[in-house]
Amino acid sequence: MTDPIREPTLRVVPGPTDINANGHIFGGWVLSQMDIAGGIVASQRARGHVATVAISRMEFIAPIHLRDVISVFAEVEKVGRTSMVVKIEVVANRDRGICESIKVTEGVFTFVALDDNFRPRTVDVEA
Repeated sequence: MTDPIREPTLRVVPGPTDINANGHIFGGWVLSQMDIAGGIVASQRARGHVATVAISRMEFIAPIHLRDVISVFAEVEKVGRTSMVVKIEVVANRDRGICESIKVTEGVFTFVALDDNFRPRTVDVEA
């Protein structure tokens, strides 16, 4: 998924307010960035509103440091009747993106497509 030719769904730099007590970036901040990126690809696939309904797997592999450039890669892996499973990977580029790239987090999120009344709706499987 982290093919260098592929563009990330989201790219962001954490700030000083995102640091936890250990001096690394707070896990909740990373989770929110993953949810945003997953929501982007799920919404595009569903052609409309989506909501996160589950995180079936989440793994923190390495810490994120202040001033790392974070790239979040998300892709729809499976489409059900109303839901989509999205695999998400986070890569940190150290030293403002100049040095090494390290996979820091990955997870699997499930999103459900919503109609105009924010109720589950069918996703077009052929799209």
